[in-house]
Amino acid sequence: MRERPSARLLVINAQQHVLLFRFLHREGPLAGTDCWATPGGGLEAGENFEQAAVRELWEETGIRVESVGDTVAQRAFELRLPDGEQVWAVERFFMVRAGEQALSKEHWTPLEVQVLAEHRWWSIEQLRQTTETVWPQDLPDLLLRLGVNASNAQA
Repeated sequence: MRERPSARLLVINAQQHVLLFRFLHREGPLAGTDCWATPGGGLEAGENFEQAAVRELWEETGIRVESVGDTVAQRAFELRLPDGEQVWAVERFFMVRAGEQALSKEHWTPLEVQVLAEHRWWSIEQLRQTTETVWPQDLPDLLLRLGVNASNAQA
């Protein structure tokens, strides 16, 4: 099984909410799957995790940063890609504090245009209460470990 390294972003706004995208697959091997996940994606040739995180943040949100700092979490698991390929996903997470700038879809890839249905800023409490599928599953605990303030968790 091919290893697929990817960079994921925990984008936190001033209200201590995390940005998630809703992935809604309408066709192909993942047709019918619907989940919320952090921005991010696979490394391109010659990129390290940090470079991929900076690029993915800009492509998926329009937010530009020079650096994303150190890895704050990581995980590895088996993943089915939209084309049906099974890969061993190796993900590293980076935390970014977002300003008040509006999000942009301008640099989305054709696949992102097809599967990214919406975005939402989630509080830790909303993450704990939702019945929707959210990846990573331990996101509320991860945010608390990283010092995201749950007391500012009103929507």
